[in-house]
Amino acid sequence: MGKKLNRVYNALIEGASDGLVGSTLHDFIIKKCPKTSSKRIVKASLMALTDPDVRERRVLETVYDLAIKYRLSSLGVDDDTHEDDDDDGVAPLISSDLKSKLQNSASVVALKERNDPDQLDAGHHVH
Repeated sequence: MGKKLNRVYNALIEGASDGLVGSTLHDFIIKKCPKTSSKRIVKASLMALTDPDVRERRVLETVYDLAIKYRLSSLGVDDDTHEDDDDDGVAPLISSDLKSKLQNSASVVALKERNDPDQLDAGHHVH
């Protein structure tokens, strides 16, 4: 592990162990390692997730969340895009081909169930 990555890793583990999360943890890492990048924070996070000495669930979840957040950030993906969607309550439209496939597969299952209801009850899957 490189010297810079090691410093970021240590800051990450220290902050997460002290209960820091999200942007507070990120700010703590930046304060300890001012010239680090999101890429290096993600690498340090992945190292922490595979470190057998890091066993506390809360720390692992915090590190995982941070890695995901900054990996997506580096890709230009917003954090909670699903919360910004305008939900008008109308179901999305599906193509006629997909609709036909869904109807046909439902019909096949219904026919097989009528012909042999015990097959479905016995836990067998209809293909």
